[in-house]
Amino acid sequence: MSVAVVLFTRDLRVHDNPTLSAALSSSDTVVPLFVLDEAILGGFFNRPNRARFLVDALRDLDTSLRERGARLVIRRGDVVDEVVGVAREVGADVVHMSADASGYARRRQAALAARLEADNRSLETHDETLFVVPPGVITPGGGDHMAVFTPFHRRWEKRPVRDLAPTPRRVPMSALPAGRIPAADLLCRGAASPDLASGGEAPARERLSTWLAADIATYDDARDAVADDATSRLSPYLHFGCLSPVEVVHRARRQGRPGADAFVRQLAWRDFHAQVLAARPDATHRDYRSRGDRWHRSHEELEAWREGRTGFPIVDAGMRQLAREGWMHNRTRLITAHFLTKTLYIDWRLGAAHFIDLLVDGDVANNTMNWQWCAGTGTDSRFNRSYNVTTQARRHDPRGIYVRRYVPELADVDDAYVHEPWLLPEEQRQALGYPPPLVDQDEARDRLRRARAKPDR
Repeated sequence: MSVAVVLFTRDLRVHDNPTLSAALSSSDTVVPLFVLDEAILGGFFNRPNRARFLVDALRDLDTSLRERGARLVIRRGDVVDEVVGVAREVGADVVHMSADASGYARRRQAALAARLEADNRSLETHDETLFVVPPGVITPGGGDHMAVFTPFHRRWEKRPVRDLAPTPRRVPMSALPAGRIPAADLLCRGAASPDLASGGEAPARERLSTWLAADIATYDDARDAVADDATSRLSPYLHFGCLSPVEVVHRARRQGRPGADAFVRQLAWRDFHAQVLAARPDATHRDYRSRGDRWHRSHEELEAWREGRTGFPIVDAGMRQLAREGWMHNRTRLITAHFLTKTLYIDWRLGAAHFIDLLVDGDVANNTMNWQWCAGTGTDSRFNRSYNVTTQARRHDPRGIYVRRYVPELADVDDAYVHEPWLLPEEQRQALGYPPPLVDQDEARDRLRRARAKPDR
């Protein structure tokens, strides 16, 4: 009787999981395995919000497997040691896992393949579980990756999307002690954001169905309206693999409704960033394109930005939403990142680290490359692009609803002043208990242009 180990990583689902499907089709029994990786648990990426969401997702996956006659086996330690140990214990000749894009994931995969081969076993990786179009599939002539999104997207759209993998009705499992899914605070100490969403495939599928039925039609027009929150909020579920991006594309296109193309385009951005990071893994800490920056250093300004007390209401609202929910609207992600890197002229790495600290969808590729894009050190050709945050606020939150939701000091301020409270009479402004602006935006823009060297050619 043949046995296979299915190593779950960022594919915590039973629907459209090619990795699980391949193992079930080629072996008599399987061992669904998740290893709590000590290298990740002991690093900067293990934060309370993602730990709680992960535990939710693992419990939900275990429930789905129990419904199919199996259980999720939990181990903790070095991933290579634990996987090889389980394979030996059950006599598995093959381990199946989903291929990922980050430098760490690829090193871990290579180390596991080498150890299994030395143990007369094999590793089978599956490229189309985590992405619609995996890294390395779309490449330029004579290059290793596409550096500009628009031509990448044209080719991405023309590629046929694979069929969905069958959802198993039954998962025959080899007998093995399953272990226990730990509580989130045993994985990472500290309090999670109070309004954090619940993780898992079941809430992910419910959210997807509800959003496709009600909101996708207006997505193209309303996605930047921060008060309406017309975005799908599916990014955490895609990050942990509680949803298949391929299934999301199929279902969105099948709707045939306005907004579907704009929504699917966001999944192309996700694949674009993954292929950039796969080719340039050092982009997590090095400029993708150096601009010779001489970053401004101010602990006080950085802390004011982190805490949402910059004196610019739309920036502070975004940062406070991040702290409260472990999530932030995409438009305010752009505004707050531009403000830190282009207005305060503070190093993008400090902003990216703070986002990773709190974002439940803290995807390495998306977070890194979006921050570099905003900073002008990434794939954006307009490297000195700079937002006037007040203009952005008036455009995307014209009545100040979003600002008032997260900045209660401004709840009773008239619409005319909610984005520029510094224009209020001094007595009224001081009574708000809201700080004055950290900087003058025009002066800050000039500082950026003076300090930034010409781009590399």
